[in-house]
Amino acid sequence: MVTNGQQSSLFQLSSISKAINSAEAPLKEKHARRIILGTHREKGAFTFWSYALGLPLSSSSILSWKFCHVLHKVLRDGHHNVILQDCMRHHSNIVETGQLWGNLHDRYGQLVALYAKMLCTKMEFHVKHSEIRCNLEVTDEVLERVAGTDVNNLNTSSTISTMTSGQCRLAPLIQVIQDCSHLYHFSVKLLFKLHACLPPDTLQGHRDRFHDQFHSLKTFFNKARDMQYFKRLIQIPKLPDSPPNFLHAASLAKHARPVVVIPDEDEPEQQDDDDDDPEPLIDVSEIPAATMAVPQAKVRLIRHAQRYITQLKSQINSLEAELEEQRVQKQRALVENEQLRMELEATRRRNAEHESLQAKRAQVTEQRYNKLKEKHTELVSSHAELLRRSADTVKMLSVTQQTQEEVERTKQQLAFEVERIKQDADMKFEILNAAFDLPCPLLPPSHPLSQVGEQLTSSMSALQAEKERLMRSVSDKEAELSSLRQAAQLQQSSLQQERERSTKELGELQGKLKEKSSREEQLKQKLLDEQFTLLQGTVSEAESIIQDAVAKLDDPLHIRCTSSPDYLVSRAEATLGSIDKVKSGHSEYLTNMGDAGGLLRALTQFSHLTADTIINGSATAHMAPTDHADRLTENCRGCATQSLQFLKDLKSKASLQRADPASIRVVVQKILMLGKELRPKGMDVRQDELGDLVDKEMAATSAAIEEAVRRIDEMMNQARKDTSGIKLEVNERILNSCTGLMKAIHLLVLASTDLQKEIVEGGRGAATIKEFYARNSRWTEGLISASKAVGWGATQMVESADKVVLHTGKYEELIVCSHEIAASTAQLVASSKVKADRNSTKLTALQQASRRVNEMAASVVASTKTGQEHLEDKNTMDFSGMSLIKLKMEEMESQVSYGSRVGLGPTGCGSEWSLAFYYFWHYESRSFLACADLILCLCLCSLHSCVCC
Repeated sequence: MVTNGQQSSLFQLSSISKAINSAEAPLKEKHARRIILGTHREKGAFTFWSYALGLPLSSSSILSWKFCHVLHKVLRDGHHNVILQDCMRHHSNIVETGQLWGNLHDRYGQLVALYAKMLCTKMEFHVKHSEIRCNLEVTDEVLERVAGTDVNNLNTSSTISTMTSGQCRLAPLIQVIQDCSHLYHFSVKLLFKLHACLPPDTLQGHRDRFHDQFHSLKTFFNKARDMQYFKRLIQIPKLPDSPPNFLHAASLAKHARPVVVIPDEDEPEQQDDDDDDPEPLIDVSEIPAATMAVPQAKVRLIRHAQRYITQLKSQINSLEAELEEQRVQKQRALVENEQLRMELEATRRRNAEHESLQAKRAQVTEQRYNKLKEKHTELVSSHAELLRRSADTVKMLSVTQQTQEEVERTKQQLAFEVERIKQDADMKFEILNAAFDLPCPLLPPSHPLSQVGEQLTSSMSALQAEKERLMRSVSDKEAELSSLRQAAQLQQSSLQQERERSTKELGELQGKLKEKSSREEQLKQKLLDEQFTLLQGTVSEAESIIQDAVAKLDDPLHIRCTSSPDYLVSRAEATLGSIDKVKSGHSEYLTNMGDAGGLLRALTQFSHLTADTIINGSATAHMAPTDHADRLTENCRGCATQSLQFLKDLKSKASLQRADPASIRVVVQKILMLGKELRPKGMDVRQDELGDLVDKEMAATSAAIEEAVRRIDEMMNQARKDTSGIKLEVNERILNSCTGLMKAIHLLVLASTDLQKEIVEGGRGAATIKEFYARNSRWTEGLISASKAVGWGATQMVESADKVVLHTGKYEELIVCSHEIAASTAQLVASSKVKADRNSTKLTALQQASRRVNEMAASVVASTKTGQEHLEDKNTMDFSGMSLIKLKMEEMESQVSYGSRVGLGPTGCGSEWSLAFYYFWHYESRSFLACADLILCLCLCSLHSCVCC
């Protein structure tokens, strides 16, 4: 029979093993409840830590993340002895785990580092303020009593949620949200109390800092509230629209304490948990001892089986973690390849669309221009025809006027003639009347007077007839004149109408011609503006590409990047060719500013090649001698400066004419010459000897590593004889990590040798091995260089470790040697992967060995830093001979040194962590806002990482 305590421990161990594993899924609440109940039963966390210390936290970041999550729940809801007695004993282990993952660039590594720092801060906070419970639920009276009335004690200077991978990262934020709500309430209460003690002007910085934290916390709550994962697990409170007004004490009454509500919902049971037995909740300790007794041998057997099962589970977790890591890396590589392929296709598609769009625009512009040209010709011909018709009309009008004038003159002459004839006739008629009126005797017919009378009578009749004829002629002339006048008036009116119509049509045609001309000018100007806008956009993109390349020159992460001089030479030559194309495209654009296609294509190629040259030049400088490295870096910066100046001239119309890439050509030629100077000469080794040299260098590297392992063992034995205590512990830890690194390098060299044999056998064909190496001389030289670097790094590490153990060297030298070995092994792996088959099992083994080397190098770095801190902490000082001023100076320097050491963060939030930790640890500046800053920084970083993934 198994006792109640043993059965409870078994249930707790089972829950711990299921809660802390390498599966990327959120923690189940039932496992957490059983672990928390176990801490209350045993009034501590002994069982939890006995299992947790055996977990391989350094092998899996997901395992470390879930360990921090479970520990956070235990700290919040477990027994109060969890922090005061059990967890504080393992404080250094938590710190070491956080520092280890903070030095590695893993997707969970930075989150684990931040989480570990937050947990350490929480434990130290509750040890300092034991009156505040671990879940931060205290009354206002307790808060007032803890804060006190001393102003110095109040100083505050200070994923996707639907996927299991996203839920694994989001699950710990539930406890963080609960802590944040309480810390926000504490901060508001204490700031109101602080404003009641000090002037408002003195606290302006405090209010500004609180406002920043308020908006950050509100943003975090809003983002978390929108996530589907939190909606069924927690009710997140809503903060007010604006922060409290601390200048008015009455605003404290408006402050509402944010309350986080956890719904009482049972977690759905999974099919994979059928093996969970129900945990007994009834205390059976009072059952008679006779029925509960178990033979001592069986108890020992059960305990041994439990320990063995625990070890097997830890090994299974480790293997699952490694398998999951390999699977994730494979998936990540596939995703990256697919993304690169999609980006390449999108770039090609955009380029094709851009070229087709330019061709269509040019074709449409040409068609518009032809239409406008035809319309202009038509308008010109119409205008000429109208001018001819207007001239004819003017001629006809002048002829009509002349005819009318002649008719008027004829009319006047006829009137004058008629008037003269009338006068003659009247005068003759008067004479005849006078003659008839004279008294005279009758005369015989034969008398001359009778004859005269007859003659007069005949003359009168003739004159009368002539008068009638003339009258008829006058009337006929008048009728003809009136008809001519009417015809002239009709013709004149018609000519006037024709002239007005012609003038109107001429004006309309001239207006249309001007409108078409102005429209044509507008289209031409629009085309020029569009082409210049495209040029400005391309230039801006090119500037961003080159500026990004220049930024990498000062990027600390770029220091490890290396490149070969041959590749730099090829990039520089390609850049020179692109400069010629840019110059040709620039001249063509100045000749015809309506077509900038050639210049745009040349600028795109130029920007990418120039950025590539700058980056590879900097990478080549990392492996070049000091003189060449300085000159190469300076020329890379000069290339970027000249390129940006040239692009700046292209963006302005005023300086477009004088833009000249000649200065860029000069700098690129200097980079090309330096690259040629840095090329390996290789004249002392013939090509037919390269194969033998590869085997010799590989053998020499293996021998150097074996010699290094032997020397480390000798140093270990010597250290055990000469040292003891904490120094012996530090030396053993460092030397053990160095031995593990050497063994990992030895396995890497063996895997690289096997892969090279496979490459040679698969690629040489009918040729011999020496001929294969001679045909691929550049690749062979790379292998030789990488092998030499690995052997040299192993030798240097042994020397540095010897100096550290003898206390004649610096710990930083050992750290640098670890980084150098990691870089050299990476170079060896890269050289081997160039000609290897992607599906080769030996390539997979080489990659696994490379990851093992990186892990061991990180272990060396972590062990070295931890050992250095332990030795510094153990050093004692003699204060007997110091003055008071000297003693205070030493105290201040130690505080600043310790604050800066624990506050340096591994991510972009490093300055915030450093400042918060320093103020939190200062014995006069323990504050709630510092703890809130740390937790809020963790929240935002974790949430941002989850959404980005």
